[in-house]
Amino acid sequence: MNKKMTTFMQDNIEEILVEWQELMKDDSDERFFQVMSQDVITKTSREFAELMISNLFEGENDYDNRLKEFTNKVVRFGWSISFVMSAINHFAQVVYEMLEKNKTINEQNLKEYVMIFTNWISPMRDGILETYAKTWERTVQLQRMALQELSASLIPVFDKISVMPLVGTIDTERAKLIIENLLEGVVKHRAEVVLLDITGVPVVDTMVAHHIIQAADAVRLVGAKCMLVGIRPEIAQTIVTLGINLKDFTTTSTLQRGVEQALAWTNRKIVEVE
Repeated sequence: MNKKMTTFMQDNIEEILVEWQELMKDDSDERFFQVMSQDVITKTSREFAELMISNLFEGENDYDNRLKEFTNKVVRFGWSISFVMSAINHFAQVVYEMLEKNKTINEQNLKEYVMIFTNWISPMRDGILETYAKTWERTVQLQRMALQELSASLIPVFDKISVMPLVGTIDTERAKLIIENLLEGVVKHRAEVVLLDITGVPVVDTMVAHHIIQAADAVRLVGAKCMLVGIRPEIAQTIVTLGINLKDFTTTSTLQRGVEQALAWTNRKIVEVE
């Protein structure tokens, strides 16, 4: 029966895909079919169908390789795990209804086909869940490492003046890295003034402010001054609304003004030369 069902799906793949896509488009939380081009939708849908069919007849190693390759792709497309599970269920539903419609499934063999569908779908769900979890975890880890490398370096811009540009969300783990790099950078570059540039930080809440205050306190303990720059109007409004106390900070709206103030603190200034 496995061979018969496989042959049926291969012979009717176009009709199966059309009905499957219609069911997927009706899902209220799906975005893939709205944001992707038709070429990408067609290609990815066909790959998904081939993956579903291959589970019935391919060897374990071949299927596992195909599963990993497909899962990597849908993670990049942003498919949620619930969307993947819905895709599997809808595909099985379309196949079952078509087999029932053409009388391949009837009262005499219903129990056998139910067992075939169970043995077909359940291992696939388990395999995709496991592969998806590993792929997503690896992707998140790589993104975290890239973000840490990008946004936690102290950069000397003038003698005695250094800048640390902060990019992205600041959590507890990143805050520890920021403080470590700050202290090492202050000593290494002999900085007297450090500018923390939060232009690239999308949201400043109480927790983020707490981490920034900790970083500034650590800088002062090693004998340097700390300034907070890049405070956009919406960030300023949030800070005031939350009642975050930044009175011990010198703050400016732009990095340029911060550098001018830092130069003044070190008895220097920028002048125009004719």
